[in-house]
Amino acid sequence: MVPLHWCLLWLLLPLSSRTQKLPTRDEELFQMQIRDKAFFHDSSVIPDGAEISSYLFRDTPKRYFFVVEEDNTPLSVTVTPCDAPLEWKLSLQELPEEASGEGSGDPEPLEEQRQQIINEEGTELFSYKGNDVEYFISSSSPSGLYQLELLSTEKDTHFKVYATTTPESDQPYPELPYDPRVDVTSLGRTTVTLAWKPSPTASLLKQPIQYCVVINKEHNFKSLCAVEAKLSADDAFMMAPKPGLDFSPFDFAHFGFPSDNLGKERSFLTKPSPKLGRHVYSRPKVDIQKICIGNKNIFTVSDLKPDTQYYFDVFVANSNSNMSTAYVGTFARTKEEAKQKTVELKDGKVTDVFVKRKGAKFLRFAPVSSHQKVTFFIHSCLDAIQIQVRRDGKLLLSQNVEGIRQFQLRGKPKAKYLIRLKGHKKGASMLKILATTRPSKQPFPSLPEDTRIKAFDKLRTCSSATVAWLGTQERNKFCIYKKEVDDNYNEDQKKREQNQCLGPDTRKKSEKVLCKYFHSQNLQKAVTTETIKGLLPGKSYLLDVYVIGHGGHSVKYQSKVVKTRKFC
Repeated sequence: MVPLHWCLLWLLLPLSSRTQKLPTRDEELFQMQIRDKAFFHDSSVIPDGAEISSYLFRDTPKRYFFVVEEDNTPLSVTVTPCDAPLEWKLSLQELPEEASGEGSGDPEPLEEQRQQIINEEGTELFSYKGNDVEYFISSSSPSGLYQLELLSTEKDTHFKVYATTTPESDQPYPELPYDPRVDVTSLGRTTVTLAWKPSPTASLLKQPIQYCVVINKEHNFKSLCAVEAKLSADDAFMMAPKPGLDFSPFDFAHFGFPSDNLGKERSFLTKPSPKLGRHVYSRPKVDIQKICIGNKNIFTVSDLKPDTQYYFDVFVANSNSNMSTAYVGTFARTKEEAKQKTVELKDGKVTDVFVKRKGAKFLRFAPVSSHQKVTFFIHSCLDAIQIQVRRDGKLLLSQNVEGIRQFQLRGKPKAKYLIRLKGHKKGASMLKILATTRPSKQPFPSLPEDTRIKAFDKLRTCSSATVAWLGTQERNKFCIYKKEVDDNYNEDQKKREQNQCLGPDTRKKSEKVLCKYFHSQNLQKAVTTETIKGLLPGKSYLLDVYVIGHGGHSVKYQSKVVKTRKFC
């Protein structure tokens, strides 16, 4: 009998020729031989007790061999598809007898024995077709040469193989609990909480493990290998030579290895050989997220989209070997966004609106009578706010608003207007809004472009301060108020009190200085000054000016802090 390891060596001899240029004396014969898969096969040895990664070209089978030295040996073979379903089968090869046809006792030539092994179908032990992680296990296997043949009919893909003759002691893959399901314990609009039972590998075998959670919108995954294939779908490892064409051993060196290793060698790949039969191609990044969380068995996924279905998978991985096992994944649809209540606006009536930070409010305006124009008055009391106006679904306006703004839009018979107000990311927003088809009757006072209060430093005394502000051509009522503040009163404190929608009615009577009317047809002369008396020496005062419109609505100018002189 020919020793098993010699048979295996003869099988693998053709591999050494791959690192050399194949003969081209008879190109037509050479190409015919390449098309013969039995002649140009891809075979290699599977090591006992180590997981290997490799690469399959579509419709090109790949063979692996390994030897079982003694009868009644336990055997376990695990195949993990990555990114595509596989067809694979395991068979036990019948080895040739030592005697030749002439009875001389001399062994047959090596090439004849190699061909005899390849052409023999052998005894099929197991076969599978699909994308599950599948395994063959036998507690008592005969000695011999085992062949594992794999095929991908869908596309080029990666896969992993693990074979061992000591499955009981190896236990390379982390174990799953008796209930391997992932449960959804809490469901919100943007969050989902997952929980699963811990792996016995950590508690009983005391092996280091970590859990990885995978979230995507397409489907559940059967293996972490499949997840990583998706995540690296556009990496450079997709550049693969076509069988039968000339290639260098470097091109094959990285097949089946994680794409991270390629980054270290990427400079070698910047100019691929023109003889490569397959080109680098890039697929769009998939919407998939992988989060490894250590040994916790509960996790809350956040930042999800409302009313969206997500698929959740959990994998337990051995921290030393990186070999992993998949729990039974689950899926869930996040809750719908709370329906916004639409506020109805009445023609010519001011409406107060409060918008949460980053929140939104919807308002509707449906004029009763036919109209040629519609005017919107917006008074943003605090931070800027975004306004969008749609007429019968068509976007007419989208702008950020600070202070008071006026927008006039062309009307349309029986038109309906939908207004969307979006809050600022820094904080909540307050505003007043008015929609009208008769803009001449608007209740807001007109304002100058500059609403600052100017203080005259040279006119400061120990008991008074002189200030000025701008007016408009329209006659308005102005009221000025004062309030003593601390010396360390700063801009942040002033900003907190800068709610322009709060009128004089919110102030104490003791803070009121005076009210007066003024205007000027000449805008350059529409300026008024006022001296505030009765102040204390060396004190700081917050000064506010309110302009009050015909409808009673007021707007506050920008606050000003002044300090009286300490010594006069």
